[in-house]
Amino acid sequence: MKKLSILLSILLSLTIVLAACGSKSDNQSNDSADKNADNNTDLLAQIKENGKLVVGTEGTYPPFTFHDNSGTLTGFDVEIAQEVAKRLGVEAEFKETQWDAMFAGLDAKRFDMIANQVGINDERKAKYAFSDPYISSAAVLITREDSDVKSFKDIKGLKSAQSLTSNYAEIAKTNGAELVGVDGFNQAIELLNSKRVDVTINDKLSFLDFKKQKPDTKVVIADTADDVAQSGLMFRQGNDTLVEAVNKALQEMIDDGTYKSISEKWFGEDVLK
Repeated sequence: MKKLSILLSILLSLTIVLAACGSKSDNQSNDSADKNADNNTDLLAQIKENGKLVVGTEGTYPPFTFHDNSGTLTGFDVEIAQEVAKRLGVEAEFKETQWDAMFAGLDAKRFDMIANQVGINDERKAKYAFSDPYISSAAVLITREDSDVKSFKDIKGLKSAQSLTSNYAEIAKTNGAELVGVDGFNQAIELLNSKRVDVTINDKLSFLDFKKQKPDTKVVIADTADDVAQSGLMFRQGNDTLVEAVNKALQEMIDDGTYKSISEKWFGEDVLK
């Protein structure tokens, strides 16, 4: 009997120890769950709690994001991001970085969002989330006001000023133009004005910005390509509530005319369409 009593006491002790271990394991699991919950806290809720939307941008890409003569960060994308933040009930805080490092900065959670005319394409959509498109642009055929050129079909055999490695150069070549190499848009316009070339093909937004800065320059858009490129505000995947809130803010801006006002300020027309 005495041996049986001792054995029962040992078994009871082991039961208590195992129960304690189980309780400890449960507590550790709960702690882990709490930590995971913290890591997965809704980003929109965090932004509202912190009172700021952190935005990645270049700051060297006019008219979208650049510094004016006073050194203030400004531009179309800057104003769009500021207005979005305002409608979320927070302030926009910009962190500037080079284009090559911008996506890595978003991955590293240095920013909540990127505003930098980021084109929406399948490769990027596989890794990132985008807002609804807020910029649309297409390749345009630019020529002098007194030119007889009316469409892309008319440039066969004509001289077209192009950056030789660009998609626009390929469009000119496909349509039978003779390519004249340039370093960029401004040089192409100079050659066009001096009649050393007949046309140039470039981005519509670049043309609108140029005409906004130099409205008296006698160059016009003769034709617009059918393919339209769209840009969106970019986010890490998994932040659906933030993307939805930003889309709601963008739509409100469109509906009440705020978007059009910002667009006309920077480009002279609505660049959403």
